[in-house]
Amino acid sequence: MSAPLGGDRLALDITAEDRAELEVTTAAATLALRGPTTAPATYDVRLTAGEGASLRWLPRPLISAAGSNLHQTCTVDLAATARLLLREEQLLGRADEKSGHLVSRIRVHRAGRPLLDQHTAYGDPEPGWDGPALLDGHRAVGQLLLVEPEMDAEHDPVLLRNGTHDGCAVLAPLAGGPALLATAVAPTSSALRELLDEALAHALGA
Repeated sequence: MSAPLGGDRLALDITAEDRAELEVTTAAATLALRGPTTAPATYDVRLTAGEGASLRWLPRPLISAAGSNLHQTCTVDLAATARLLLREEQLLGRADEKSGHLVSRIRVHRAGRPLLDQHTAYGDPEPGWDGPALLDGHRAVGQLLLVEPEMDAEHDPVLLRNGTHDGCAVLAPLAGGPALLATAVAPTSSALRELLDEALAHALGA
């Protein structure tokens, strides 16, 4: 969808009730654009999964177009026996275009306790966002979170494709529960998806 525009306020609530299985995606990429005001747009996604439920949140990429200003949040509330697969992908600018300003936060609670609170920010006026310590020139970033009550997540972090021009990803366990988080950077959307798919295959194998 060609939204949100500057100043828009969008929200999405998704609930998988007890023992339900739910997979949600989007029909196309979300395109954040410059709007009639310089005020930031907000896009809030709230996900809830009950006992024994399985929730898969797999939207198409979010594109941060030049001149856009978007604050995005994803808040997840999981029951103790719920399963979750969450994938988010962000493209920082269209072809040959500068990135807009994108602030993204993912907060996950499991059985009422914090599991993940991740905050990222890209584009001007964020300092050093495109430097070698962060994106190193890449324009696609993404996260994949797998929560599986029966999974043995006590593993050392794994670095995927270290030092290649196709990007890289880190797959690491989270301290608050049976969960693995992959964070990836890549030059293109297709390369990012390949990295996240590789991380998911590794996580399922674990």
